Amino acid sequence: MRTMQLIALGSLVSLTSMSLAGPGGGCSLCAGEPSVQAAAGLDQAMIDTLVAMREEEKLARDVYLTLGEKWDEPAFGIAESEKRHLEAMKGLLDRFGIEDPIKDDTRGVFTSERYAKLYAQLIERGSVSRVEALRVGALIEELDLTDLRQAVAQAEDESIERVLGNLQRATRNHLRAFAAALKAQGAAYESQYLTQDEFDSIAGSPRERGGMGGGQGSRQGSGRSMGG
Repeated sequence: MRTMQLIALGSLVSLTSMSLAGPGGGCSLCAGEPSVQAAAGLDQAMIDTLVAMREEEKLARDVYLTLGEKWDEPAFGIAESEKRHLEAMKGLLDRFGIEDPIKDDTRGVFTSERYAKLYAQLIERGSVSRVEALRVGALIEELDLTDLRQAVAQAEDESIERVLGNLQRATRNHLRAFAAALKAQGAAYESQYLTQDEFDSIAGSPRERGGMGGGQGSRQGSGRSMGG
C-alpha cells in the first residue's frame, strides 16, 4: 500500500516537473505570464527557470512547516533553511530585475495554480503517516536537486551558478536529513528522480559544509555559513 502511495505521489510531482520544462529547458509554467519582466543579460528560458524555482522553494518551505506542525518531526526543521533558500532566489530575481512571482507569502498560496494544487496534494499524502511525510520530504529534495542541476547547466552567469551551486549543496544535506529520519523509522525509500544508487550514495555520505550548507533542521542543529 505504501509503495503504491509513493508511486502515485511520484507521478503527481513528475507531471508538475514536466510542466515546468519548456523548450530548451525553460519553464512553460511561467512563459508569457505578466509577472515575468525582461531581465538584461538573461534569456527568457533562464528568467522562467528562476521564477519557477522561487515558487518551488516556497513550496518546500510551506510543506515542511505544515507537516512539521502535524508530526512534530525534527527533520522538518529544514523549513528554516528553506526560508534562506527563498531569500537567495529573491536576491537573484532582484539582481536581474525580474519580478517576484510571490505576491502573497501566506502558506499554501502561490501565483501558479499548479503549485497551489501540488501543495494540497503533498500535504494530503504527508498527512497519512509520519513515514509518508518523510517520504514527501525526500521526494521534494530529489525534485529540487534535479531542477537545480538543470538550472546550473542552463546558466551562463557566474552569480547564478554560484547561488544555485550553494543551493545544490544544501539540498543534498536536506536529502541526507530525510534519509536518516526514514532509516530511524525503519522505512525504505524508492528514489523517483535520481538513480537509487545515487540517492543512496548521497544519503550515506557526510554532511557538506560551505555555501548554504545547513540542513538537518533547526532542531537537529545546523551549521549556517550563509544560513543553509
